[in-house]
Amino acid sequence: MNKWLKTLLFLAGSALLTRLIPFSSLFRNLDTMFHEFGHALVTLLLSGSVLRIELYADHSGVTYSAIEAGGKAVLVSLAGYTLASLFSLLLFYLYNKGRYRWGLLLASGVALVMLVLYVRGGFGMLWLGGFILLNLVMLFVWPKAGKYYYLFLAFLTLEESVMGSLFLVSAAAVTPGRAGDAANLARLTPLPAIVWALLFFVFSLLCAKWALGFFFKGERSRRSTASY
Repeated sequence: MNKWLKTLLFLAGSALLTRLIPFSSLFRNLDTMFHEFGHALVTLLLSGSVLRIELYADHSGVTYSAIEAGGKAVLVSLAGYTLASLFSLLLFYLYNKGRYRWGLLLASGVALVMLVLYVRGGFGMLWLGGFILLNLVMLFVWPKAGKYYYLFLAFLTLEESVMGSLFLVSAAAVTPGRAGDAANLARLTPLPAIVWALLFFVFSLLCAKWALGFFFKGERSRRSTASY
């Protein structure tokens, strides 16, 4: 089967199946967390200041930062969708290497940094605290379920990174001035919002294809080891 077709089918299946899992909606903020952390991280790397981050129950979020106009502002606007896709790819890479515990620790570390330093809204603080606590339970209290919990988070984040950029394409086509990061980039560059949204979408699909490649490779390796 064509690898791109397989990627699209798995993404569609993941989007359907994860919605059947009770309380799965609560975990969809994980992609938002990585997205907003991406903005914050690049802001800090470019010597800017992160004022605060807000996470909302509808899976949206916003990062308030101070950064020089021009190229630095462009890089900060690029960081959200790009790093969210890269984080989802990293989760599957770690799974492929048998290091899913590292992935849980990484996600917990990001959540802890955001909770301690930047997030002050009620829902955001509650969600981050609960996410960290649940990760610790899976790591140290119920490790046998940790692998399956990790795969749930990985597939959910992968699917959300693609769907989020797809919704951005839709928003940029209908109301380009309200298309989030794509609208910001359109104001900072000559390219329209729809072009930036499409670039984000294509990049998310590339990351999804690579991520699923890591997943299938890891599963084949485990099966061959078990057979041996």
